[in-house]
Formats: sequence, C-alpha cells, structure tokens
Amino acid sequence: MPESYIKRILNARIYDLAVETPLDEARLLSARTGNKVLLKREDLQPVFSFKLRGAYNKLLQLTEAERNRGVICASAGNHAQGVALGSQHLGIKATIVMPRTTPNIKVDAVKARGAKVVLHGDSYDEASAHAKKLTEEKGLTYIHPFDDPDVIAGQGTIAMEILRQHPGKIDAIFIAVGGGGLAAGIGAYIKFVRPETKIIAVESDESACLYAAMDKKKRVVLPQVGIFADGIAVAQIGEETFRVLRKVVDECITVTTDEICAGIKDIFEDTRSIAEPAGATGVAGLKKYVAQHGITGQTLVAIDCGANINFDRLRYISERTEIGEQREAILAVTIPERPGAYKEFCKALGKRNITEFNYRYADAKSAKIFVGIQVAAGGKDRADLVSELREQGYDLVDMTENELAKLHIRHLVGGHAPQATDEVLYRFEFPERPGALMTFLTKVAGRWNISLFHYRNHGSASARVLVGMQVPKKDYAELKVFLNDLNYPYWDETKNEAYKFFLG
Repeated sequence: MPESYIKRILNARIYDLAVETPLDEARLLSARTGNKVLLKREDLQPVFSFKLRGAYNKLLQLTEAERNRGVICASAGNHAQGVALGSQHLGIKATIVMPRTTPNIKVDAVKARGAKVVLHGDSYDEASAHAKKLTEEKGLTYIHPFDDPDVIAGQGTIAMEILRQHPGKIDAIFIAVGGGGLAAGIGAYIKFVRPETKIIAVESDESACLYAAMDKKKRVVLPQVGIFADGIAVAQIGEETFRVLRKVVDECITVTTDEICAGIKDIFEDTRSIAEPAGATGVAGLKKYVAQHGITGQTLVAIDCGANINFDRLRYISERTEIGEQREAILAVTIPERPGAYKEFCKALGKRNITEFNYRYADAKSAKIFVGIQVAAGGKDRADLVSELREQGYDLVDMTENELAKLHIRHLVGGHAPQATDEVLYRFEFPERPGALMTFLTKVAGRWNISLFHYRNHGSASARVLVGMQVPKKDYAELKVFLNDLNYPYWDETKNEAYKFFLG
C-alpha cells in the first residue's frame, strides 16, 4: 500500500547533498488562469533536476560491501547526473551507460562528476540492457531510475517540502510522468497526509505509458515513443510505480509537443529560467486541465522537474510555442494567380499580423500559399479567421494541428511534381549520429528513386526527416519489409492534406 512509503520518505536523509527547493508563485500564469499557481523549483537542484533525490537516497541504503563493489545505471541524462554526483559524494565508483545519441553536454556533465561513461546503443532500452549485463558480469549494484522503493521515497521528499512550504489548502498537484517514480513518491505522501488534494499525472502524448496502463488496467509496452520530452520518454510504466499510481492518481492527462513548448515559455516568463521539455510538462498539464474544467480561484501546484536542456533546442521550441499557445494559425490557402491577389488576401486578414508566407507557383489560374497568421490566444480567433476567409470565397485548409505541415512543409519551397510518378511520402525519426543517413541510403539504393528529401534536427537525439520515394504498387510489400528492417520510427504521410496541397 502507498502508506508503506511514509516512513521511508520521512527517513530519507538526503539534505547533505540535495537541497530544499522553493515553492514559487507564478504570478503571470496565475493572473492568466485565474488561479494561484505555484511552481516547485526542482530545476534548482545541484544537477538541475529532481533525480538527485531518489538516486542519492538509494545510494545511502547500500551496504558497505555494495558500496565497495560499485554501482551502475543506464540513463540519457538526469538520473545519470544524480547517480554520478551522489556516488562522488559518498566515494563510490559509478559506471553510467548512456546511448550513443546522448548529447555531449550530458555526457560531459556525468564525466565531470567522476563517473565512468560507457556509450552503448542508440536508445535507452539498448543502454539499459547493456547496463544489466555489466551488472551481472562485474557484480555491481544497479540503480534503477524509477522502479525502486528507495528511489520513489527519495522523490517523495518533494511532497513533504510542499506541504511544509504551503500549509494552506492545495487543490491539485500536476506531475510529469515517465516511469512514474516522481508521481508515485509525491502521490503516496500527499494522499496519506492530504487525501483531498488531487494528484494529476501529466504525460507527453508521444509517450503516454501510464495513460495506456490505466486504460487497460495493466502495464503495457508502447509500440513507439517520441523523444521530444526525452526526460519522460518511457515505453512502459514501472511495475512498483504502477502499483502505487493506480491508487493515488486522480486523473491522467496528456499534452502535445506544442503545449509543452508553451509551458516552457510560461515558466521562463515567470522565473527567467528555461525548463527542459519534461520539466515544463506539469505546467502544460495544469493549463490544459484548467481550460478543460473551467477552474478558477484554486491553488494549483506544478512540479518544474528539470532544466537540462541543450541550447540548440531553443530555436525549435520557440518556433512551436506560438502554436502551443494557440497564438498562431497555419493555413494552406488557394488564391487566384493574378496581379493584386496577395494584396486582396492581406486585406481579408484585417489587422492580423502575418508571421510566415510561403508561395509556390501551381498553374496559370491559382497559387498555393502556406501562411502563418498571428491570432488571439485561446482558439476562438483562429476559428473566426477560418470562417471569415471561407465566407470571402477562399479555399483553405487549417494546418495548425498538422504535424507534417509544422515540421517540414513550412521549411520547404514546395511545388507539385507530376513527373514524380508513384510517389509515396514517409516521415522518419533518424537517430542523430554518424551513419544514420548512410544506413537509410544504402538500404534504398537500387530499389526506388528518392523524389523528395527534407532533414530537420531540433537539437535532440533524433532528426526529423521527410522522404518521398517513387514506389510502384507492385513493390508495396517490399516497401513494408524495408521500413520494418530499417527500424527507424516512421509515419506514412502519403494521404496527408499538407502533402496533397503543396507537394503531391
């Protein structure tokens, strides 16, 4: 039962290394939502994430013999830094297995804290399997990132601090979920001391393993996981964490990449700090929950759980933020191919600001434009704009929620290519490492002609790639084998409206 964690949490002696982080009011976000919004600033831990709490608490429970043999873990970032710093503090030899795709900033941070780094595999799962193999071979103690009672208890110390820092009523706490250790620890303590406070689990819609488990009433393995919010990109909720979460979580909600990006901006505007995507997921969930339920006048807490972000990712986040705030509409519009048509279209927009305008000649009668337009936050202004333009006779498609349009089309000078017969379009995530593209090209070589190629990296472990290939229908079975053998995440976009409108 979750109550069994209370003693573990109260006995967690982590404060000779971890710090008690502040519970700050987000004044701008509070004013915008009509609620009192408090941010628990775990981004201010020595390793810029809450992970230090659980990792260090686990290390403190080891026997002398276990400490002497050394420890090992698998992690692409925050847990690795927590284990490395905790081990350095206690004089324990630590080995950290990290995917080869891990950004150098995180690898260097772990090495700087005295740990030995082993780079293996292209994903967390491959790194984890190798770490467990080394555990058996070398007799090391494996420090799990979330599915361990001592790790869960360490994260639960956050809840103890929240109730001490805000003794008044708290209506709900919003917690990002990956493997579930953070939410399990906080939820177990809160539900024992303040059962009336709601625990809201928030997941990226690209890695919603808890949502899936709650729906099926058992743990499931997601067939595919997006890694934009890499700190919570987990395919299966932990066994122990799920046992606790199913008893303490009141609601589980998911948020999009755009909503997470908007949450990063919200945190920055109130604190002048930059959260990583996982760190802002709680805020994104809070905003969505408030909007869905029409909540006002409540006290709401969001856990700002991390700030380990690569500087290169900021350009991508900034680009997506306006959509996440619903302050930008992206439209595909057909206008007459004649002098003055652009001016007439701009006049139809009224006083709205154009944020982007892409054009490609289609034929002598019409032109296809891809246009970004600034709208008032909330979504109603966007709907009104679409309605107004249609009333004025414009043929358009709202692309604001179209992932292909946002990731690729807006960066392409498009155009139909009738000579590219039998074209199919696929969107991929390539691991961001040398050889990934060559692997793809080698497997395609001699099979089908590549008719379109667009590469886009956003400072993460994967690159977004759009590929058009000329594949006759008789080769579709072979194409399916090729895609599965390639083993890169992919999406068939051949029937996507954005493709048909601009490129097909």
